[in-house]
Amino acid sequence: MAQQVRGVVAPGKNEPVRIETVVVPDPGPGEAVVKVQACGVCHTDLHYKQGGINDDFPFLLGHEAAGVVESVGDGVTEVAPGDFVVLNWRAVCGQCRACLRGRPWYCFDTHNARQKMTLLDGTELTPALGIGAFAEKTLVAAGQCTKVDPEVSPEVAGLLGCGVMAGIGAALNTGNVGRGDSVAVIGCGGVGDAAVLGARLAGAAKVIAVDVDGKKLAKAAEIGATHTVDSSSQDPVEAIRSLTGGFGADVVIEAVGRPETYEQAFYARDLAGTVVLVGVPTPEMRIDLSLLDVFGRGGALKSSWYGDCLPSRDFPMLIDLHRQGRIDLGAFVTETIGLDDVEAAFGRMHEGGVLRSVVML
Repeated sequence: MAQQVRGVVAPGKNEPVRIETVVVPDPGPGEAVVKVQACGVCHTDLHYKQGGINDDFPFLLGHEAAGVVESVGDGVTEVAPGDFVVLNWRAVCGQCRACLRGRPWYCFDTHNARQKMTLLDGTELTPALGIGAFAEKTLVAAGQCTKVDPEVSPEVAGLLGCGVMAGIGAALNTGNVGRGDSVAVIGCGGVGDAAVLGARLAGAAKVIAVDVDGKKLAKAAEIGATHTVDSSSQDPVEAIRSLTGGFGADVVIEAVGRPETYEQAFYARDLAGTVVLVGVPTPEMRIDLSLLDVFGRGGALKSSWYGDCLPSRDFPMLIDLHRQGRIDLGAFVTETIGLDDVEAAFGRMHEGGVLRSVVML
């Protein structure tokens, strides 16, 4: 029987979000209903609200979440009612050419729930990244649920659902940071700081954090950056080179998603070094690089999809490292809020004073 819950809906481009009654259907084949316990306020949700992703309004926002499986549909074997799970937005198919080549983190046919959640009048909602977790309950594909240790707090576990995993994975998986490497991270929001953490976890000898905000740089140093560069007063390319013997960093992770910072990343890497783009650009953005420089500098220019993670592998591993005290995922939680506070949290995100606001349900 369908259930009615409270959820945060973006009704139209740049309109304030509203608390609406959301109708959640019973799970169909391959689907699960999850009782959401915590959901981080991610910049991607703001992109949806601003119309920067697409115009399939109204959106049910929220995607960086953890909760408990309440019910499952026919054919679901990977999770069961009562399981504590982190939600992910790339449920792999297991059948596409990437999956069959043993690279499921590149799955080209990821999927979501087939049924739609709606408003009371029947208006279909588009769930953010196929999740829609700024709601008391949500309907997802069962493959979007990853079981993790239930001893970890939901506000910490949920962060792996997007930003923290994207940053850690950009360093560990996409950038292949190795022991003794030098790494520069441009942009020290939640994703950038997670990339700093990932670089230290991989054994990087030098981790250089770059931002225009001194408070963000201080937080990056707490997370594990060995050096900081204030690019509002320094040329970041020259600063990174000076900190790496004049050569540039082995891996530069761009966590902003803008042409000018991508160009900085390109020229701040060593010869044969790697650039990783994990910041999300908008559709109109373009870059203009010398093709001769692209050829002559060698190395690799990579984009990081969700930190190239495999949730079934990476989420439990990172939760275990957190519980062992080897990484502090809790450092990314700046504040906990309620559903009614999401619009204000978007404002604080603009001000740059938070890594993550987390909605608790």
